[in-house]
Amino acid sequence: MVVANDNDLSTSKILPRVLIVSRRTLRKNKFVDFVGEYHLDLIVSNGAVPIIVPRVSGIHSMLQSFEPIHGVLLCEGEDVDPSLYADAEEHQGLSQEDMEEIRTLHASDTAIDREKDSIELTLAKLCLERNIPFLGICRGSQILNVAAGGTLYQDIDKELGTTTKHIDYDNYDEHRHEARVVEETPLHKWFEEMDQIMVNSYHHQAVKRLAQRFVPMAYAPDGLIEGFYDPNRYDPEEGQFLVGLQFHPERMRLSGSDEFDYPGCASAYQEFVKAVTAFQKKQLDATEIVMELKNKKMKKTLVKSFSMAELLEANTVLSKKQENRLKQMGATVRNSCVYMKRVKRKEEQERAMDKLSTERLSELLSFHRMMARLCSDAIKRRLLEPTEE
Repeated sequence: MVVANDNDLSTSKILPRVLIVSRRTLRKNKFVDFVGEYHLDLIVSNGAVPIIVPRVSGIHSMLQSFEPIHGVLLCEGEDVDPSLYADAEEHQGLSQEDMEEIRTLHASDTAIDREKDSIELTLAKLCLERNIPFLGICRGSQILNVAAGGTLYQDIDKELGTTTKHIDYDNYDEHRHEARVVEETPLHKWFEEMDQIMVNSYHHQAVKRLAQRFVPMAYAPDGLIEGFYDPNRYDPEEGQFLVGLQFHPERMRLSGSDEFDYPGCASAYQEFVKAVTAFQKKQLDATEIVMELKNKKMKKTLVKSFSMAELLEANTVLSKKQENRLKQMGATVRNSCVYMKRVKRKEEQERAMDKLSTERLSELLSFHRMMARLCSDAIKRRLLEPTEE
């Protein structure tokens, strides 16, 4: 496990933060929030800090207080509220009797938790908007698909009529079914280019219509999507990671052991944390650039302020040179109003810049550096042009 040095708490030593939303259960007649320890172990052992977001009323409006967010991991939970993705046409085949049967068979999963839905959808959409690394496991993958505009099967058996068993309450952790891995996808690479793997399965819902931006990585024998990713947002080295897995790689362990079924089971978390770490570094680099620019401006302002103070506090008659200097800096009585207006305008511009995100500021900085190079090259070419005699 990677741990920050207690004697060096500089920003560069602070580990990246991964938000994980808790699930609640009833214990001794009271609700208790929890997160599966396998998830926490894999996040910590790969060098990131898990930050648990409690599933409590009102927390969805306080998510800004969990900044900085370097990654989000969403995992198991109850069914996603169908009103968030379904329309009447898609679910016209499910009768009231069907729904009652589903609730009876999957009683622990069919209780809708709208607060958890709200928290997780807000985080998923935030990741989509700000390119924050995201890993969705089981329900987490379904939330990601819904956030991006996809839909779900409310019940696989009722809507698809599948012969593949996707949940076995009598053989919960040992149950496996085949999954065909799509070539040239991250999953194919994680599992050492195996074309087929045996995955665990704990769900009665699944992706129905995959959001347009995503590409499947694996299929169950009945055609259900077992994994997907955004090819335009997958580059862990550059801090990009947007992946959903319907199965639970963290729980794919040999019977009676903590050893994984395949080495690739841990790869999803390793690559995710790699992306989270790279994302944090890019944020820190951007922040340092902004702070450096602000410090330069502040230093320049302080030098001017001290120069004015020295001249104004002098009890001697000012020389012509000093008078000219005061005029140039806008410190004479005649120009003081103009000078103050300039200072105020500059402060307003700086406040406007402070409201921009670090990513936007980095883009602007890169643009101006590029323009500076282009101008410099143009000047050099102009100077090298032969002069007309």
